[in-house]
Amino acid sequence: MIRFVPSLVLLQAALAGEGDELVGRWWGTAGFPEDRIEEGYEIRRDAKQELEVLLYRPVVNFYGLRLPGTLVQQGDAWVLKSFGVTFRVKDGRLVGTEEPFRGPFALERTERFPSEPPMPELPAGPAPRWTRKLGPAIYATAAVLDGTVYVGTTGGMVHAMSLADGSLRWTFTAGRPLFGEPLATEDALFFVCDDGLLRRLERDTGREVWRYDLGDATAPRSLPHPVVENGGSFDWCTTASKPLLLDDVLYVGSGDGSLHAVDAESGRRVWRAPTRGAVRTDAASDGSSLFVGTLAGLVQAFDLASGSPRWQRDTQAMVTSSPVLIGGKLVAGNRSGLFVAFDPANGDRKWARGFWGSSVESTPVAGDDGRLYVGSSDLRRACCFDGADGRVLWRTDVHGWAWARPAVTPSRLFVCAIGVSPYEIRHSGSLNALDRESGKILWRWAMPEWPGSFLSGFAASPVVAGDAVVVGGLDGSMYCFPAE
Repeated sequence: MIRFVPSLVLLQAALAGEGDELVGRWWGTAGFPEDRIEEGYEIRRDAKQELEVLLYRPVVNFYGLRLPGTLVQQGDAWVLKSFGVTFRVKDGRLVGTEEPFRGPFALERTERFPSEPPMPELPAGPAPRWTRKLGPAIYATAAVLDGTVYVGTTGGMVHAMSLADGSLRWTFTAGRPLFGEPLATEDALFFVCDDGLLRRLERDTGREVWRYDLGDATAPRSLPHPVVENGGSFDWCTTASKPLLLDDVLYVGSGDGSLHAVDAESGRRVWRAPTRGAVRTDAASDGSSLFVGTLAGLVQAFDLASGSPRWQRDTQAMVTSSPVLIGGKLVAGNRSGLFVAFDPANGDRKWARGFWGSSVESTPVAGDDGRLYVGSSDLRRACCFDGADGRVLWRTDVHGWAWARPAVTPSRLFVCAIGVSPYEIRHSGSLNALDRESGKILWRWAMPEWPGSFLSGFAASPVVAGDAVVVGGLDGSMYCFPAE
């Protein structure tokens, strides 16, 4: 008896029909009622006759992004596990869900997709009042007090300069890079350094008063390299903790995975608590608890007096922005694009939103009207949310990574952006002034790109001081702009 064995070609042809109802271009809306966007998918067969997916999502600047992995059938649905998306064809429409926290979609067949619009022409805004070249790149946010600007650089220097004209008043050599915002008080300047030390300086002179060992001198940090090809692996960790001062005690996280309480006068330890992950961002407090986020993805609460743990929640991705208390909620973001509000008393989730595939590197900031403002990464947007329920009020494209915490005035929002090249999404560096009510860009001061440099623009947060905005640039210069 002769047994018939189908050839590989015939077998592929037989299987090729599975999922054909998905093949084509689809366009429509996605998301929950609090955050609806337009998006599209193109589903097609690759050379192996497997189903591949291309994403068109203008809100996050994807125009034909090939998603990793292939579609796999599970019952009556098709799943792209790498992107957390499930597809079904129902009544001629492509429907499904996207996880986490991005919600459902319903798409119709279409002939064409939108293409990325050109860079718009925007008002250039005022020129800087002054600039001061300080050397290597500045990632740290400045502190401003009594007409003096204090800032650290990746060159290991802390500088004090005049807010009026940028003239130097004193310089302190720490010797290792600085990434955290200093804390300026009436007579002291406190800051952390990558040598693992928390220091107190005399604010007027820059003389060191004491140093405290945070225990994280060997914690690694790998910044983006100017030569991307063969430049090594980056950890994209470009922040450090700003000390929080409450009742003469400093609270600060460290890269070795701990939270420290330090007497501000003597520099002696009050308590130390393990955090199960490096803390590279600022702590927040409601007066009885202390809250931190970790690179292990945890948001944690500790007793302020003793350091004993109260609760923790796993966000499932690095927390690289600082948790902030806004409107009675603890608001935090993570690197997988989760933006979430917790009850500070017990960690219960109040609301959660997704950033449509973009990381939430930016620390949120509150307005005086119940709104909160936050930047983004590949989303490239400054975002305004209703703090009560997380509803999106507006998003504005600032044309670069908006990693830094925005700065708020009664009428304006100042947002920094980082330029990236080469990269699959267009990003350019700038400082932007937005109307707080509408999100409209009032002016945009573009940082020139530098040939051969991977990053450009502003990674530090802008600081409003009176009628001025000061910010450090990745070009190693401090800038002072009019706050107009």
